[in-house]
Amino acid sequence: MLIKLETLDLGGNLFNNSILSFLGIFPNLKSLYINGNKLEGNIHIKELNALSNLEELGMWVTDFVQSQDDETQLRLMNLSSLELTNNPFNSSILASLGRLRNLRYLGLGGSNFRGSIDLTELTALTHLEDLSLSCYYGDSSLTTTGNHCSLPLQSVALFPSLNTVRLEGFNIEGTIMTSQNKWHNFTNLEELEVHGSFLQTSILGSIGQFISLKRLELYNCEMNGNLNILEGLCKMTNLQELFILYSNFKGSLPECFSNLTYLHRLGLSSNQFSGNIFVLENLTSLEELDLSSNQFSGNIDSFKSLASLRELSVSYNRFEIPISLAPLSNLSKLKSINADNNLIYAETHIPYSAPRFQLKRITLSCCGDVGSFPEFLYHQQDLQDLDLSNIFFKGNQFPNWLLDNNSNLEFLYLTNSSLSGTLQLPLSSHIHLSILEVSDNFFNGSIPTKIGEQLPSLESLNMSKNHFIGSIPSSFGHMTSLRVLDLSNNKLEGKIFSGNSKLPNLSLLKLDGNNLSGRIPDLLSKSPFLLALDVSNNTLSGSIPRELLEWQHLSYLLLSKNNFQGEIPMELCSLNHLSMIDLSHNNLSGQIPPCLKLTTLGDVDYVNATMTGPGEFSLNEPIDFPMKNVYNSYRGRIIPLVSGIDLSCNKLVGPIPPTFSNLKQIESLDLSYNKLSGNIPSQLVGLTFISFFNVSFNNLSGRTPSRVAQFGTFDEFSYVGNHFLCGEPLPKCADTGSSPPKPNSSTDNERL
Repeated sequence: MLIKLETLDLGGNLFNNSILSFLGIFPNLKSLYINGNKLEGNIHIKELNALSNLEELGMWVTDFVQSQDDETQLRLMNLSSLELTNNPFNSSILASLGRLRNLRYLGLGGSNFRGSIDLTELTALTHLEDLSLSCYYGDSSLTTTGNHCSLPLQSVALFPSLNTVRLEGFNIEGTIMTSQNKWHNFTNLEELEVHGSFLQTSILGSIGQFISLKRLELYNCEMNGNLNILEGLCKMTNLQELFILYSNFKGSLPECFSNLTYLHRLGLSSNQFSGNIFVLENLTSLEELDLSSNQFSGNIDSFKSLASLRELSVSYNRFEIPISLAPLSNLSKLKSINADNNLIYAETHIPYSAPRFQLKRITLSCCGDVGSFPEFLYHQQDLQDLDLSNIFFKGNQFPNWLLDNNSNLEFLYLTNSSLSGTLQLPLSSHIHLSILEVSDNFFNGSIPTKIGEQLPSLESLNMSKNHFIGSIPSSFGHMTSLRVLDLSNNKLEGKIFSGNSKLPNLSLLKLDGNNLSGRIPDLLSKSPFLLALDVSNNTLSGSIPRELLEWQHLSYLLLSKNNFQGEIPMELCSLNHLSMIDLSHNNLSGQIPPCLKLTTLGDVDYVNATMTGPGEFSLNEPIDFPMKNVYNSYRGRIIPLVSGIDLSCNKLVGPIPPTFSNLKQIESLDLSYNKLSGNIPSQLVGLTFISFFNVSFNNLSGRTPSRVAQFGTFDEFSYVGNHFLCGEPLPKCADTGSSPPKPNSSTDNERL
């Protein structure tokens, strides 16, 4: 029977306030969670107080109000855990919680907190062990400026049993202690987290008094003054975990930092720390060390003594790191090294011995000419992730021995590594490799014909910017997990796939910059998650396939510089998520479909959701699109924010569709070198985001658009070659009281 129900979790649904009146049928409830619902307005406390056996309550509400029998306070005296974060409370809520003497956990956050938060109304909570307080404004994210709540940190001493404290969005002020005799109340405090807050220097100067702390985390915090807070931390000798992240702290690590010998995890990433790291030599208990995104410099010899180290991240610094990783060779527990964007160099005349570590992850992507692959790599057998991009291994061939030696390798990045020769894969199938990046090298010869059988689990393959020749192997059809395929800028010939290929999960296909011929194959209609198709700069022919209606997720269609013929298919109008359309430099004819539409800023949520769904592809893959007659590469999060249409250099006729004025987010519109006629629709001046507009060399007539908004920035090159077009920036129209003359229907501009 449900009457005996003790735990009820209704979180993440759409229940409203009425759900509370039904909870009375569960008198034995001990745990109730209704976070993330649609509770709005006022909550009557009587309905909650009826659940007298409740021990744990998690609820996001608007406010507590007086009920019909004048109950104004929670009377759930058995509560040990109360979660009321993400609520628009003000500090008056504290008075209604002070009676709950058995509370051990209290999570409280309100957007209406103001001024100094007084915790004295909670002094009766003598058993409180875990306190989480947040102060934020509306739905905005926490920031380190403009905090409208202040909290004297010494008020934490009111709760002698406290073990864990989390504070978000406060201006933390005062001094930690007001007198020495209050420090006995802090002896149980082991964890302190401060996020998105402003720290007074008086706090930082005495923070070392928390001598019982085992874990301290400062995330996205700021401070006034130039005090090096690490001087105060040196007294916290019981610390096991220390994280100072994204807080813009500067300076070098003080020598006394070597006193923190119990540290197991140290994270100082995304600050402005600098100097040498010799003070870390004594921290021999360290298991995880993250110094990434700072300004540390010098060698890495100080890591030699860190015998317990398992994970090391020093990316985005100024360290000088030998490609042999010799200073780390005796760290037998080391499993992960992330050292991107430092100076990688090759030593000369050093004795070699096999390393004691077996690494799972190595990322050294940066710069440097190191000659051959380092010897230690030949001894690794547990690798899962390896990135040696942008390090020059001149004259080396593809290291297929890495795949032979590391059967669990999942990610291999060798972009811009000066590799050459033919791409030879292991004879046996490697079933775990999911990402292979070998772009921007000097590989030649054919793509291995059995690549789909040798690497059947690939999800992303980038072989662009090499010298591959021959045809695209039909074995790609065996890669049913493939989402990203980039073979662009090679010397490939023949058709786009052949045989009975199926690529059901394909989302990005880049084949531009080759010598491919024939038609776009029907098999691509079996790739329903296709987001981007770029086959520009080939010798493809035939009509644009009407089967593209199957690509309902398509955002980028780039078919320029081919020999496509026929009309622009009306089916394009059924694709509701197109962002870039480039059909330029073909032999397309007929009229421009007036129903074309684009998606960009207003639909970023769709694009991002799709990119992380079944059709996920890397946002680092570049999308090339012409702007101002120059092809630009867009990548990363900028891709969903760019939109444009390029239909230039075709044989299109008829008018410019007035409906183009509905493309409110369009940035580039190029209709030049066609046979378009009629007036330029005056409504186009409402395109406030447009930065490039070109209708030159057509048969347009009438007046140019008014020089307002963005159209005031376009010069005569946007309109030249239309002999019956006039008005600024072209010569003025004749003041005859009538419209400018129209071209003879037989007049055509010759196209280049």
